[in-house]
Amino acid sequence: MRETILASLLALTVCFPQAESQDGRSRHPQAGDSSGSAEAGPSGPNGFAGDLACRDCHADKYDSYLRTPHHLSSQTADRTSISGSFTPGKNVMATFNPQLSFVMKASNQNFYEIARTYRNGQTMDHAERIDLVIGSAAKGQTYLYWKGDALFELPVSFWTSLNRWVNSPGYVDGSADFDRPVTPRCLECHATYFQPLSQSATENRYSRSNFVLGISCERCHGSAQQHIRDQQAARGGRAAVNRMPPVGLARERQIDVCAQCHAGVGRSLAPAFSFRAGDKLSDFIVPPQPALQDKVDVHGNQVALLQKSRCFQASPDLSCSTCHDVHAPAKAAASYSDRCLACHRGEQCSEVRRLGTKAASDCIDCHMPVQASTQLTVDTEETRLPAKVRNHWIRVYDRNRP
Repeated sequence: MRETILASLLALTVCFPQAESQDGRSRHPQAGDSSGSAEAGPSGPNGFAGDLACRDCHADKYDSYLRTPHHLSSQTADRTSISGSFTPGKNVMATFNPQLSFVMKASNQNFYEIARTYRNGQTMDHAERIDLVIGSAAKGQTYLYWKGDALFELPVSFWTSLNRWVNSPGYVDGSADFDRPVTPRCLECHATYFQPLSQSATENRYSRSNFVLGISCERCHGSAQQHIRDQQAARGGRAAVNRMPPVGLARERQIDVCAQCHAGVGRSLAPAFSFRAGDKLSDFIVPPQPALQDKVDVHGNQVALLQKSRCFQASPDLSCSTCHDVHAPAKAAASYSDRCLACHRGEQCSEVRRLGTKAASDCIDCHMPVQASTQLTVDTEETRLPAKVRNHWIRVYDRNRP
């Protein structure tokens, strides 16, 4: 299975499409927007109330969550959501093939990726509109387009550290491929819901009116309608309100909520988007199960890396949420050191003994270093660049080795 929604290669036709009269675009469901709602069809997630329904009781979390990478993991395309520049001079991506370049163009509130080839003195353009934006731009973004009811990945992405357009990860520099399908498992890690029009796990056809972009509250907490009814009854003094999962779940089930995306692609056992908080993930997806001695990529399976950690194995309560507050934007890595010092004494660390107590203010960069991924890379005309991701295997690293 073609693994990630940020992906591979480059085919050519001659046309510049105009904006479709029936656009089919759903606006980003900014907390409860019914456009593109998963409740628009009978096969959508039953009981989903939408993010807006959570705001009355959870306004602080609601407001901060709108700024998180999870919420911004997929959006409709507009000048705000697309990070790459359409300014002349900054909107061109050259390739090592002198006969091929890519031009990004904005026209009447529509945005296009154009593969421009030069052959026998003629210029030929193949243009596709950017319909969906994948990624918050913390590291980068890639883009999707609709062809009828089928979703495809576009060949040019934006790479934040370079502040420039690059080949989408896995795409070969110097060629043009607009035919990479976006499968349900790809979407499952970047959106709350898409209604597939086929039972096949490899088909890329979806309802263009029945989807929810971003990772919503209910994607991690489960359907909220019954919770809201219970809350309304409690206000009248008629009932107590149970907290929403993953609160109250065993550690394994809490981690399963994160592992559905952060443990790698795995093998699907059930339709995409059918997992709910509290379910046993292995009934829905079989994540990669690396052997203890296997090298695990820092991007591919962060859960497996955490589980290899002595801290995890010795601390029955340690989970993803010990450090990560998914309701708020990420903080500086050093700020998580207080979690480490809740169990470890600073003087136990050789670096603290060597450099003094200041070293204890940044346990993370030593014991969870940022490393290059071998699975997530992009090609430029000059070189191949890996994504850099923090290693979640908490341990002592040899600082003299890369």
